[in-house]
Parts: sequence; structure tokens; C-alpha cells
Amino acid sequence: MLARSKIAGSILVVLIASFITSCARDDRIIMRVGDVWSASHPNSYSIINVFKPMIEEGTNGAIYVEIYGAGALGSEQTLWDSVRSGALEVGILGTLISSEYRPMVIAEWPFLYRDVEHAKSVWTGSFAEEFMSDFNSAFSTQMNLLAVGPNSARTFTSNVPLRSIHDFSGQRFRVPATQVHVGIVNDLGASSHIIPLTDLFSSMQTGVVDGQDNGMVTVLSERFHEVQRYLLETNHLVAIMTTVINAPFLNSLRPEYQQVVRDAARAAAVSAWEAYIVSLDNDRQTLRNLGVTVTQVSDSERLQFIEAIQPTLSHLHAENPWAQEVLTRIGNVR
Repeated sequence: MLARSKIAGSILVVLIASFITSCARDDRIIMRVGDVWSASHPNSYSIINVFKPMIEEGTNGAIYVEIYGAGALGSEQTLWDSVRSGALEVGILGTLISSEYRPMVIAEWPFLYRDVEHAKSVWTGSFAEEFMSDFNSAFSTQMNLLAVGPNSARTFTSNVPLRSIHDFSGQRFRVPATQVHVGIVNDLGASSHIIPLTDLFSSMQTGVVDGQDNGMVTVLSERFHEVQRYLLETNHLVAIMTTVINAPFLNSLRPEYQQVVRDAARAAAVSAWEAYIVSLDNDRQTLRNLGVTVTQVSDSERLQFIEAIQPTLSHLHAENPWAQEVLTRIGNVR
């Protein structure tokens, strides 16, 4: 309760400051963006360097974009609630919204994409347009989904040798508190441990767990390489980031401004995907230079992983009988 009060207080202070600032700046429209990631993440970088300038330039300064990154306005759940209620104009969120919009579970389906380039094609092409249209119909009076960018392609790291599927047995991995992540680790013969991200570094350092499941960008940003010696680049999930906007706010803008906002969000997403794909090679080499043994998974090994996690995949299909048609459509994206 105290933590929620502090978050609410922080948001109130920011919003009051924003209101005072807007009053002193004539009649410009203030668009506040909340993001849990820091500016170094490719998606956040594109929000700052593509989304913001495109809107300000495209509206001739009529809209001014204020960005609050690194969780300054609270957790993803707080941002979702704030955008939905109208307390915040724009939020950058992960796939937690699958709890609110079930079709979003498809975004974290294991081994959904052939590679990261395939994920980019899915979420910047016609499939994404239809997906966002369906979302916007479901939340028409509350919020709109503007674009889908990259979070990270998830990998496994460990202090214990981890070079193939055969090395998982008996190891202890920290995973996020989701059924899919827990299921994958258990199917691979390891044990899953749910630990807050804030406690993960010390948990690996002290041997509470052997390793963890995250993208290389997170391994570097959280300095996990200091306490992990091996990384297996499975890319078993390619997590996404969504840009959502309060619907009444968007609809209050002039039609031409609404289009500027939509175009800016989509351009930022494309830029983020392109930057993230480039960053993969850089991050891999950086980790190797730091002494981490990085092993990339071959196509044949990928099939071994898919076979091993059939229990989790079967459970997902049983819970989501509608998903097969969507999976087929995604598989056909080129």
C-alpha cells in the first residue's frame, strides 16, 4: 500500500508540474509518454528520437511530447491503468496486456517466429494492422494501440556450462511469473524460480539460482555478465513493446494531428526493430569480449527445443483453441 501511495504521489507531482508548464507555454497540447525502459533500449531510443520529433514537427509545434522513461511514472500495470483512465496520454507497455486482451498471448508464444527479422515483418506489416484494428475495436472508448516494437529475443544464461539443450538438466533458472516461462524451463529438465528482477543479480551472485532467462540487451544493461559465464542464444520468445494512447485524448485532436501521431508511432516501431536487429550482433560480440561464452542455436537444435517443450505448447493450445489460425497466419508472413 505504501509503495502504491509513493507511485501515485510521484505521478501526481509529475502531472502537476506538467500542468504548470503547459500553462506557461501558451496553448500547446502536452502529450505525456510513460516508459518503463531507459533511453538506451532500442524501442525507447526510437520513442525519443523518432516518435517525439515527428509529432512536434508534423504538428508545427502544436503538440509537445514529454517523455518519462526508466519507470518514472511507475510499473507497466500503473501505465496501463493511467492510459486507460486518461490520467496519462501514452504508455509504452510489454505484453502484460494479455491479461486484459487475451489475443495478445500470441505475442509470447514459444518459438513463434523463424527469427527476429520475421518478428519485425509480423509486427510492422499487414498482420499488425489487423491485430491493432481488432484491439482498438475492443477498447474503442478507452485506448488505441498505435504500434508494436521490440523488447528482446530471450536467451538463457548460467554460471554452469550451458551450450546445448542437454545442459539444462538439474540447473536452477529464475524466470518471470508467467505460465509459459515456468513451463519452458520445467520442460527442459531444469527448475524454475520466480524472483523479482531487482533481486536477480544478487540471487545469481550468491548461488540462489544458476541462471536466468532474458534478452542480451537486458543481460548487458543489468550487468548480469558480471555474475554469469555462459549464454545460450535460444531466442525461444521474442518479446514485444506496445505503444498505447488514451482514446478520448487521441479523438480530441484534429484529424490531421491524429494521423501524424499514428504515423510517428509506426515509424518509431520500424526504426526500433531495425536498430534492435543491428544491436544483436553488437551485443553478442560485447558479451564475448567481456568473457561470456555465447553459443548460438542451430536450426536442428531449435527443433529439439520445440520438441522438448511440447507439454507447454499443448497446454497453450488447449487454453487458446482460437490460436492455431493466428499461428498459421503469422507463419505465412514473409
